[in-house]
Amino acid sequence: MNKKLFSIADARAAAKWRMPKIFFDYVDGAAGSEISCEQNCSMLDRMRLLPRVLVNVENRRLGKSLFGREWDLPFGIAPMGMCNLTWPGADKMLADAAVKYGMPVCLSTMASSSIEYMRQQAGENTWFQLYVGQSEEIGFDMVRRAEVAGYDTLILTVDVPMIAPRPREQRNGFQSPIKIGPKQFFDFATHPQWSIRTLLSGVPALANNMQNSSGEKFVRNESRGKVDWGFLERLRKRWKGKLIVKGVLSAQDAVRIRDADVDAVYVSNHGGRQLDSAPAAIAMLPGIRAALGDDYPIIFDSGVRNGEAVIKALALGADFVMLGRPFLYGIGAAGEQGLEAVIELLIKQIDTTLAQLARPDINDIDNSVIVSNDL
Repeated sequence: MNKKLFSIADARAAAKWRMPKIFFDYVDGAAGSEISCEQNCSMLDRMRLLPRVLVNVENRRLGKSLFGREWDLPFGIAPMGMCNLTWPGADKMLADAAVKYGMPVCLSTMASSSIEYMRQQAGENTWFQLYVGQSEEIGFDMVRRAEVAGYDTLILTVDVPMIAPRPREQRNGFQSPIKIGPKQFFDFATHPQWSIRTLLSGVPALANNMQNSSGEKFVRNESRGKVDWGFLERLRKRWKGKLIVKGVLSAQDAVRIRDADVDAVYVSNHGGRQLDSAPAAIAMLPGIRAALGDDYPIIFDSGVRNGEAVIKALALGADFVMLGRPFLYGIGAAGEQGLEAVIELLIKQIDTTLAQLARPDINDIDNSVIVSNDL
């Protein structure tokens, strides 16, 4: 890595320079005018934490327990599609980091690596995230594959009934499979390091696309609107492992999901990539925690760009925090070395914040550390 990364913003800037614009914008972009994406970050940034003093914080603990397992860190890797577009081998880098740092990595249905491959790479650290399109048969076949491969945790994403228009993707001509016209050719030609490595490694493609017995295929931009409460009930009966429902912003929905025997609610607005008028996910977290009670597991993502934001999400009711874009910025900036630099940054920021707040154990973080909240 030619330049040390002192912040996630440094990683983002380096990734923007090193990656083709079409793929940087795919990672970095969001729906509509990208207001929801911006508010995810800005609302977290505006929250203030209260430092305390004269507490012995010499020995600090960052580990969090979830689903009966003690994870070394309070955060993990959110499900993200087509990570290998960021840099060749990105999925393997994420899998290796999950094992090295003792955190979960979530494989997306839309990943550029298969269900079986990621399970082999990251073992029990791997969770599988399920999208279901027009064919339940395809969805349940992926569930079967995950079960056979040894996954014990499944995430059903429910906030993408239709993929929202993302103007940056549209302007760049992004689509799957990738089609190369003059604009894309120029973009690749002006990023020769990425292009050469990608050609040598093989152009990334969706690795889990399947078709049902009638020949119907899962298509990225097709409607996913058939997923309803009845489907959730059928999935719960079929899947015997831990089940998480992702993309929840309504406390009413969260309670109904809990009552459907789901093991955790995942509060998220898809990083602002779906409904541009959606509220910031952090704004909805306290109400969902109040509705679900103190003991029900809540996972959170959307807008987390530093370790202090991880602490803020935990303070407002999350049990565990996921990040997406920051890890891809690190990979885009400097491959595996950049990814590890981002993880180390987050660890250092969380550790320092615990010391400043006089809470040496991250499990003692609660809403009393929030001194002002503009939510």
